[in-house]
Amino acid sequence: MYENLKTSERRFNEIETLMSDNEVATDPARLSDLARERSALEDVVTAYREYALTETAIHEAEALLSDPDPEMRTIAEEELHTLRGRAQMLEDRLRLLMIPSDPNDEKNVIIEIRAGAGGDEAALFASELYRAYVRYAERHRLKTEVLTTSESESGGLREVIFEMRGKGAYSRLKYESGVHRVQRVPQTESQGRIHTSTATVAVLPEVEEIEVDLNETDLRVDVYRATGHGGQSVNTTDSAIRITHIPTGLVVTCQDEKSQLKNRIKAMTVLRARLYDLEQRKRQEELGEARRSMVGTGDRSEKIRTYNFRDDRVTDHRIKSSFSNLPTILDGDLDRLIDALQSADQAEQMATAGA
Repeated sequence: MYENLKTSERRFNEIETLMSDNEVATDPARLSDLARERSALEDVVTAYREYALTETAIHEAEALLSDPDPEMRTIAEEELHTLRGRAQMLEDRLRLLMIPSDPNDEKNVIIEIRAGAGGDEAALFASELYRAYVRYAERHRLKTEVLTTSESESGGLREVIFEMRGKGAYSRLKYESGVHRVQRVPQTESQGRIHTSTATVAVLPEVEEIEVDLNETDLRVDVYRATGHGGQSVNTTDSAIRITHIPTGLVVTCQDEKSQLKNRIKAMTVLRARLYDLEQRKRQEELGEARRSMVGTGDRSEKIRTYNFRDDRVTDHRIKSSFSNLPTILDGDLDRLIDALQSADQAEQMATAGA
């Protein structure tokens, strides 16, 4: 780790020298690239320099332990206790800063929620999860926009796909991918029996066109008349869009907008995100040594969380932790869960890096 830190400091010094060069200063593109690289290194270099100064102070204090003056030795021992604690804190911070960042962390996200096992109750649960994420976004001043929805007869959601935009959206929401399970007595249950239903959540980083190799010849685009609840026509023009990516078989539909163009733009946004996600998963499989942390793989087949209404408890199975006050969680108070998952993820990565 320390060799990497020294390398980072050398590069930081090189960048600062380059940025003061007149030739670079007159090249806005180069200057911008160097500024971004400097910003990425600044925190770790600052912490490393502070750690190095603390280590020097420790060595100086240790030298005073052999001083013939008892009072000086006492001062040195007290100083060492403080300095060693600070050195440990800085070392922990450096290990955290040295964890490679996820290149997708700062991206907007596309969240797909689908009702799973449980019929109408699953669709109602899917709509509650959707509301929880929207309320979470409101708490954090993130913007949401629905891309496509499909309602159930009971007023729940068979499917909803929406975008969440804002700094660091993916870094927080990526832990939500997987199967969410609810255990409660449905309102239609006359015997008071607890039912178990599920909904799946997929959190995908939104990607730009240049990040996905997408050829128009690989797409089959079908247009049709949008239909609403119960199948009745809600549009008099063929504005709904179905896009099939022929090489992978991925299909995306969008009919929420009255404009065919708007539906196509939204459908393409979802398709790019799904293709990017598919490519990322293939790369991980090819590497074979891809990290599988305690927070799980994010696979949609993996049961990650149970919402138990009778016990007023939400349990995240990846970190084996439970959280009380379920109504507030479904009202968007997800930070407790996400913070715990993020801490567990970081601890796992730090342990792996130190192994």
